[in-house]
Amino acid sequence: MMARKPRSEMIAETRAKLVASARKAFGTVGYAEASMDDFTAEAGLTRGALYHHFGDKKGLLKAVIMQIDAEMSCRLNELSAKHPDPWQGFVDECVAYIEMALEPEIQRIMLQDGPAVLGDPFTWPNQPGCVRALTASLSRLAGEGLIDVEDPEAMARMINGASLHASLWIANAEDPSAVSKRAVAAFKQMLEGLRTARKRD
Repeated sequence: MMARKPRSEMIAETRAKLVASARKAFGTVGYAEASMDDFTAEAGLTRGALYHHFGDKKGLLKAVIMQIDAEMSCRLNELSAKHPDPWQGFVDECVAYIEMALEPEIQRIMLQDGPAVLGDPFTWPNQPGCVRALTASLSRLAGEGLIDVEDPEAMARMINGASLHASLWIANAEDPSAVSKRAVAAFKQMLEGLRTARKRD
């Protein structure tokens, strides 16, 4: 006889199935068109399981967004960590975040449906973590004498706001690719102003 899985493992598997199925639906047909019956059936579960674990369709969207956000963070951390120049690693990470707005899944779920359903992205639960990570990066760069920043947290909030706004601009533009190029050029110019004078020469 097969041993029964621990309850915690079964709960995690159920949640993972629902998130994967919903993520696929939200990414292809969008939140409004995604049917709860369709993605619960695809996951081999009932609508009751969805309500039990996530409350409703909006709760499931939040879980999908948090999963995508965590994946984005991992990708960005890997990108900055492998660059030998700390400053260039930071710039590359910030630019990559903006350019992710061109990826269909991120564009649709994170930057179109997410704000439409969940409201202002600046109020989402992932935002404090973004600000903390940026503050730590800026503090480190300032400590190494690479940038002139008196208040790392305040500057982190400015950069966070600019990058998120740029992403939303790209995702909702008629020509996202063209807007991305403009946003990245302006963003790089803005970041360059942080560098210490001797580093710019």
